[in-house]
Amino acid sequence: MARRRDWVALSKPPLFALCLLPLVLLAWNAAQGTLGPDPVAQLEHRSGDWALRLLLATLAVTPLRRVTGVSKLVRYRRLLGLFAFFYVCVHMGIYLVIDLGGFWSQIFAEIARKPYITVGFTAWLLLIPLALTSTKGMMRRLGRRWQQMHRIVYLIPLLGVLHYAWMVKSGNAIANREPLYYGAAFAALMLWRIPWARLRDGLRALRAGTAAAARCPDPAARR
Repeated sequence: MARRRDWVALSKPPLFALCLLPLVLLAWNAAQGTLGPDPVAQLEHRSGDWALRLLLATLAVTPLRRVTGVSKLVRYRRLLGLFAFFYVCVHMGIYLVIDLGGFWSQIFAEIARKPYITVGFTAWLLLIPLALTSTKGMMRRLGRRWQQMHRIVYLIPLLGVLHYAWMVKSGNAIANREPLYYGAAFAALMLWRIPWARLRDGLRALRAGTAAAARCPDPAARR
């Protein structure tokens, strides 16, 4: 009997190429000089956008797996998460090398002076241990601690949305409504993770217990 093909393994190279496509297009636009009057802002904006989109796509894997019942979808999560980290590094690199002109010592003054940079820098720092421990070997070594550590991933997109929204408030963004869309997507993904069925069953059990206690006479009252 012929072995079934692993469709997830077959689809990963096209997904890899698809995740690289935004960077290729960004580099092409930069080379062609079609990034508009403020090319540095466009480079930062578009690389940051894709970092946030891929972070949200990583969070969307679990809800999508539950909806479709296809457990193999979880195997895409590592690829999407590493590409999210990659685009965050690209975003940071553009800011440090092009925007600051290589004067990296200014980053500490910028972090202290601009809250949106503080939040964005924090999100990048939190992603580093997640990327470094994303291998199967690290999963085996860390055991339960691996899962506990990787719960930080729920905080990082929130920091990304705050970074974006704060940047808009500071007058340094291109699109004013995009943080709202990203924030709504993040909220929806978090709400999906709430075990509503368990909460509903727990409330029913609590109500049933309260009702049963109310029907039972108090033994002390009969004495």
